[in-house]
Amino acid sequence: MIEFRPVTRNIGAEVSGVDLRGPLAEDEVARIRRGWLEYKVLFFRDQHITDEEHIRFAENFGTVNHPAFKKAGDGAVHVLDQTDPKGEGGDEWHSDSTFEPVPPMGSLLRCVRLPGVGGDTLWADAQLAYETLSPPVRRLCEELTAVHDITASMRKAIAKGHDFDLAEVQARWPPIERPVVRVHAETGRRALFVNRASTTRLVQLSDRENEALLPYLVDHIRSPEYQVRLTWRPGTLAFWDNRSTQHYAVADYTERRRMHRVTIDAFPEHRDA
Repeated sequence: MIEFRPVTRNIGAEVSGVDLRGPLAEDEVARIRRGWLEYKVLFFRDQHITDEEHIRFAENFGTVNHPAFKKAGDGAVHVLDQTDPKGEGGDEWHSDSTFEPVPPMGSLLRCVRLPGVGGDTLWADAQLAYETLSPPVRRLCEELTAVHDITASMRKAIAKGHDFDLAEVQARWPPIERPVVRVHAETGRRALFVNRASTTRLVQLSDRENEALLPYLVDHIRSPEYQVRLTWRPGTLAFWDNRSTQHYAVADYTERRRMHRVTIDAFPEHRDA
């Protein structure tokens, strides 16, 4: 039987009683989905699966999304193979691809190879971060929208030696305005929806007001009580809800770390209004 063991009081659970190598029954999929919505990020240990099995598991929960910046031959699986991750973008608190018109609903990240030490990942509960703001600040945030822009992330990637045409990327994904508070399509809970990686300004506020409020909001989510930290092992798979979390990849290693990620979009019945 599938069981969930909470890792912290507020976010994250380890899952037992399931083998991801084979197809899952409908009741198993439903139970995992309920746990995913409750705990926001699930950890499956000792799942030494293939890319095909990884994709098949993901398809139970959404439509597989082809990565925005995939390498040739990656297909639906985005391979993250790094030895020098500092400044690559993952080492900032972020939700994935908030610069896209429809950001992905979730991601399933699987550990294939690890450095001798380091390379943990942290997730934070963006819903709890919103709910613990004072009522006046929550009301203000409900009235605001924010600009999300890929430019800063791309400039960092180019500086690290990645071969991107900045003008082409900017044309493909121009800045987009979205609510500061996101309402979850399945649970109705509200989440703080600004992040350090791509949120550039709060539209309705002056420059000076932005200087005060935006840094506060993006830093608020870093409170330890909102977080869970995963120390990976080969065969570990993490499945997180991109609508209710942010995450941070700790760039504290210089040996090879190889991860395989599958990203999913929501089924029509689970899309935000």
